[in-house]
Amino acid sequence: MRPGRADEARPEAGAGGARPAHAEETRPAVRPRSARPPRAEDARPAVREPDAGPARTEGARPAVRPENTWTVRTEEARPAARTESARPVVQRASVRGQILDALRTALVAGELAPGEVYSAPALGERFGVSATPVREAMQQLALEGAVEVVPNRGFRVVERGTRELAELTEIRGLIEVPVMLRLARTVPAARWAELRPLAEATVRAASSGCRATYAESDRTFHRAVLGLAGNQQLVRIADDLHRRAQWPLVGGPVSRGRADLVADAAEHTALLDALIAEDLTVVQALVREHFTGAS
Repeated sequence: MRPGRADEARPEAGAGGARPAHAEETRPAVRPRSARPPRAEDARPAVREPDAGPARTEGARPAVRPENTWTVRTEEARPAARTESARPVVQRASVRGQILDALRTALVAGELAPGEVYSAPALGERFGVSATPVREAMQQLALEGAVEVVPNRGFRVVERGTRELAELTEIRGLIEVPVMLRLARTVPAARWAELRPLAEATVRAASSGCRATYAESDRTFHRAVLGLAGNQQLVRIADDLHRRAQWPLVGGPVSRGRADLVADAAEHTALLDALIAEDLTVVQALVREHFTGAS
C-alpha cells in the first residue's frame, strides 16, 4: 500500500503540480506588476506628448504674470487677450492723469470755487468720462491739500486765505532763493541761455491773460532753474509749494490780474539776463524781489 500511496501521492503531487501552475499563473500576474518600468515608460510618452502643450503654457505664463501686478488687478483687462492686458492699464492711467491736469487747471482758473462741493459723477459728465477716474484724481488733490472729502457728497474745494498764501511764499523763498544764488555763482552763462525759451514762454502766457496757462508755464521755468542743482527732491518739494501758492483765495480775486502776471513774467527774462551777464548783485536783488512780490 505504500507504493500505492506513493502513486497516489504522485497524482497528488501532480495535482499539487497545479500549485506550480498556480504559481506560474501568479508569476505573470506578479511580473506585470514588477514590470512597472514599462508602465513608467508608457507614462513617459504621455509626458512627452504634452511637451508641446507645456511649451505653449510656458509661453503663456509671461502673459499671465503681468496680471499679478498691482496695477493690472484693478483693471478689467482680464477678459481681453492676455497679451494685450497692459494696454487698458496705460489708457486708464492716461485718462486719470488727464482728468487730474484738467481739475488742476479748473482749480487755478477759479472754475472750482473755494468752499463748493463737487461730486465725481457730475464732474465725470462734464469731462465725458466715468466717475471712477474723476474720483481717483480728486483723491490725489485731497492728498495735495486742494480739496477735502465730504462723505456721501463728493469733494469740497479748500478755502484759503491770505495768511496761508504768505506762509507758502515765505517757505518758497527760504528754499529757492539760496539755491538760485548758489547756482548764479556756479552755473556757466551758456546753461542759463538754454532756459531763455522757457522764460519767453512765460511772457507769452502772461500776455494771453489765461491764469491757468501762465501758472503751468511759471512752474515749468522754476523747475528748470532748480533742476540745475541736481536735487530732484528739492525740485519736487518746491514745485508742490509753488502749485499750492497758485490756488485761488476765498472771498477774493481768483488770482492776480493780467498786469501782475506780465510783470511777474518780465522778472524771469530779467533774471536770465543778469545770470548770463554774471551780475550777481542784480541777480540777488531780482530773486528776492521776485518772491516778495509774489505774495
